Amino acid sequence: MKQFKYILLLLISFTIFGCGAYSFTGADIGTAKTFQVNYFKNTANLIDPGLDLDFTRALQDLIQDQTSLSLVNSSADLVYEGDITNYRISPTTATANSTAAQNRLTIGVKVRFYNKKDSEKDFEKSFSFFYDYTGSELLSGTTKTLAYEEIFERLTQDIFNASLANW
Repeated sequence: MKQFKYILLLLISFTIFGCGAYSFTGADIGTAKTFQVNYFKNTANLIDPGLDLDFTRALQDLIQDQTSLSLVNSSADLVYEGDITNYRISPTTATANSTAAQNRLTIGVKVRFYNKKDSEKDFEKSFSFFYDYTGSELLSGTTKTLAYEEIFERLTQDIFNASLANW
């Protein structure tokens, strides 16, 4: 029984260390050690104060949570920068009284990604996502918080996948 434990431990060690580190997120950080997310300026026609900073932080948090990269302020191996290019509230369905039964908040960002370790992975892409809410609600308080959480989760994951996912 004791030999079985040693053999099992040996097999597990070979599996883990022999195949390299495995990432459950599928992130391919290569030899990169650091990343930076520059401030995403809000250049949309409609501006919500604080949206730019909240989005920048959401992207930083996601990358920190899903990789072993260290966040730095300058000279990073991986650099994310861009603009919030779209912030739009539009009705999606109407009632018989010609009022909005449902509204949609859409946020779009343009991202420039630079990989100083492998410039072939650099890109400039646009990403967009939306959140629907009832026409009787205002985009404030809990509704706004939920909208931002859902939109940011999708946008940041899409940016992460485009830049680091190795699927």
